[in-house]
Amino acid sequence: MERLDSSHIMTAIKTPYLSNGQIDLNTYDSLVEQQIQGGVQGLIVGGTTGEGHLMSWDEHIMLIAHSVHCFGDQLVIVGNTGSNNTREALHATGQGFAVGMHASLQINPYYGKTSEDGLRAHFQRVFDLGPAIVYNVPSRTGQDLQPGLMEDLAQHENFMGIKECMGPERIAHYSKKGIRCWSGNDDDSFHSRHDCGGHGVISVTSNVVPKLMRLLMETEDAQLNEKLHSLMSWLFCEPNPVALNTALSMLGAVSPVFRLPYVPLNLERRKIGMELLQAIEPENRVGDRLQLMEDSDFILI
Repeated sequence: MERLDSSHIMTAIKTPYLSNGQIDLNTYDSLVEQQIQGGVQGLIVGGTTGEGHLMSWDEHIMLIAHSVHCFGDQLVIVGNTGSNNTREALHATGQGFAVGMHASLQINPYYGKTSEDGLRAHFQRVFDLGPAIVYNVPSRTGQDLQPGLMEDLAQHENFMGIKECMGPERIAHYSKKGIRCWSGNDDDSFHSRHDCGGHGVISVTSNVVPKLMRLLMETEDAQLNEKLHSLMSWLFCEPNPVALNTALSMLGAVSPVFRLPYVPLNLERRKIGMELLQAIEPENRVGDRLQLMEDSDFILI
């Protein structure tokens, strides 16, 4: 609880791959070390950005265990162990806690949606296993978790807060109720944090500019928010993590390997990203180079 209270910027960390399709742990460690240097306080491991939905559960739990072992003394490690299948969520979450994760990220059942009573029962079961953050992202699940339900769930001793994608007004509502709430939208995060009482952000953009996102959460710097807004918009010009994976490849931070169905941005959009990344000081972005890249440079597996 104390570590989460001080975690205003957490990164939904990218999972990098080798050319044979396996997870590239050396590059992963380099990415995380750059996050630590940038002042990030926590990681979401195997989230949507980290492509947990493209992993086997063995890979998923391995990556959580690796993160805890290597970085658990420096960062809050939140494992994305939610599922639309309650039994699967319980099994994965139990494994996550067995390997040392500090909290789980739990999404509401998607595709095969359930009733509000079903949602309540689902979350109560996974909360019983340990600390959890609820992730509300209707654009992916097709179901918005309503404030009344969230306020009921918040009574559980293991409810740690919400990653909320329904905007600053929703976050302001929870803040007034004393519920810890991280913005799930980078472009809303400045307003949510400084004007609406939000706790911070669980960020995609911090994969690229961790120092600047930490600064954005710590200071009421409207000019910095405006400066970053174009980059944030570009990072979501296609469904996440397509643009992020492309950006990190262009920056030399990861090998340009994509697990299908994700493919890199087309050349026209890479050119836009090139200009945006060039406008950021090299010391404020990850990676050791910046190049446009050709279509043939990317590996699809």
